Amino acid sequence: MRRRAAERPLLSETADTKPGRLSGRHRRSPEVRTTYREVVAVPEFRALWLGQGMSLLGDQLAQVALAVLVYSRTASPLATAAVYALTYLPPILGGPLLAGLADRYPRRRVMLWCDALRALMLAAMALPVTPFPVLCALVFFVVLLGAPFSAARAALLPEVLEGDRYVVGSALQNVTNQAVQMLGFAAGGAAIAALGPYRALALDCATFLGSALVIVAGVRHRPAPLREDGERPSMWRMTLSGARLVFGERRLRTLVLFAWLCGFYVIPEGIAVPYAAALADGRLPVPVITGLLMAAMPTGTVIGAFFFGRFVTPSGRLRGMGWLAMLTCAPLVLCVIRPPLEGVLALWVLSGVGGAYQLAANAAFVQCVPASGRAAAFGLVQSGLLAAQGVGILVGGAAAQRLGPEAVVTLAGVAGLCAAAVLAMLWTESRKEIIAKVRAAAT
Repeated sequence: MRRRAAERPLLSETADTKPGRLSGRHRRSPEVRTTYREVVAVPEFRALWLGQGMSLLGDQLAQVALAVLVYSRTASPLATAAVYALTYLPPILGGPLLAGLADRYPRRRVMLWCDALRALMLAAMALPVTPFPVLCALVFFVVLLGAPFSAARAALLPEVLEGDRYVVGSALQNVTNQAVQMLGFAAGGAAIAALGPYRALALDCATFLGSALVIVAGVRHRPAPLREDGERPSMWRMTLSGARLVFGERRLRTLVLFAWLCGFYVIPEGIAVPYAAALADGRLPVPVITGLLMAAMPTGTVIGAFFFGRFVTPSGRLRGMGWLAMLTCAPLVLCVIRPPLEGVLALWVLSGVGGAYQLAANAAFVQCVPASGRAAAFGLVQSGLLAAQGVGILVGGAAAQRLGPEAVVTLAGVAGLCAAAVLAMLWTESRKEIIAKVRAAAT
């Protein structure tokens, strides 16, 4: 999630809406929507965007390479799954603590150090002589360093893109991330066959070095954010301060819970294989159906993020956030009627479209979190996000063994829809001030 403190006067949300009765004094100025071209024209954003795309593409390739490499060494599905699980564990355990580094030190410097260290460790992983236990340890630390890098980058982006540019830039990055992930997984197998797993890991090393060079060339140095009291507290105190900030204020709690709502609508992707087996009717093989199901929600997210960021006004995004959050879960309820593959794909794409509400939640988070504590807050939210996804997939998989995949997806939709409805009501009560700030920046 993203954040920027706006120091602008608040505008009243009240106005006479009867035609012909609006005076010039009370008539609202139209909100100006930022275009993608305006965002891409910002040099520092281009550097952050390019660096992220390079490293993300390399990471998708490395995940496939790592799975192939571990299985070829151990011939153990359990060992392969365990190493893959290491990619979820580090951010949950160490993310909240290490994310505070980006509030303590200059964020550009934190990003460069993380890129350099990850490149060094991937270079060691690309050596065939690296022992298997060392390989596992390196995987853990490579993923762990992603937490302070992501927090630094998330905290820096609102300083590069202000106001509505931030939301449109976030939408563009969301679209890019989804597209790169789909491309990376789709092309990963062919690339591994051509390069081999060790060369693929070396290529991932090169993407981190390329990311560091792009940041050096395109992102200017900024000093570390200063706290109001002028102190530089310990990492532990900063982590506790971030937790109090996030959970001690009602609006922030609501926004964080909006982000963690994904624990419900990620469940279908986690049980895509058994769902594909249930849908198989001989027309398509199960692996093909699985791929289509797993690509459905990301496709909807790309569509929703593009149109939500481009054609909806800044305040309109905040007003529609609760409805879109409910849209992420409502289509899943219809899986109870056991539609055919085409119907399931349409429902899951529609669910992905609703996921665009996360862009509005990010923008609102920017308005509420001070710059000095931004990275720690983002690190905490990101760790909770990963934990919610992991727990959701784990619970959904266990339930699918007893109830079947269609029933589990339906129950996830019902539970998520109820949670989203409650959050939407809470948000309606506390959104007025944030909407006024966004309108002030956009008119």
